[in-house]
Amino acid sequence: MQLLKLFFIFLINIEIISSISAQNKNFHDFSAKTIEGEILDFSTFNGKKVLVVNTASKCGYTPQYKELEELYKKYGGEKFTIIGFPANNFLHQEPGTDEEIKEFCTTNYGVTFQMMSKISVKGDDIDPVYKWLTSKEENGVMDTKVKWNFQKYMIDENGNLIDFVRPKESPMSEKITNWINE
Repeated sequence: MQLLKLFFIFLINIEIISSISAQNKNFHDFSAKTIEGEILDFSTFNGKKVLVVNTASKCGYTPQYKELEELYKKYGGEKFTIIGFPANNFLHQEPGTDEEIKEFCTTNYGVTFQMMSKISVKGDDIDPVYKWLTSKEENGVMDTKVKWNFQKYMIDENGNLIDFVRPKESPMSEKITNWINE
């Protein structure tokens, strides 16, 4: 009986330690491949607010690229940036290659904010960044599901998840612009 109690205490301690270490992980601990094929270490965003957006070229929300670019031009710089993650998770609305996606974004919307290589934002093959964004166990803040293309996640200057904005909401919404200006 004593051995069983010790075993349960051991398991509880392991759970507490793993919970604390998961909550200590932040956005700056990740890296990913850019749309140009280079590895980008997210620790370079230390001190900046980051808006992370899953994107798609053939979606009803695709015109949000224009608003994202406006937001980036207005606020981007030392204190704020945007990172776009193309994903083909919703009705195959991002079928292109990285090269095709980059060409589409540049030609049609003049995108200058950082675009990443295409990833998966849900399911068994979810990218580690999106696993962190969507799992309270990983981010220490909240569980979310990526509902559709152009869901926006707000990351503070220290790499912590702050909140998210649903796909249909404009990147220029008060929720986002007020957060940037805090």
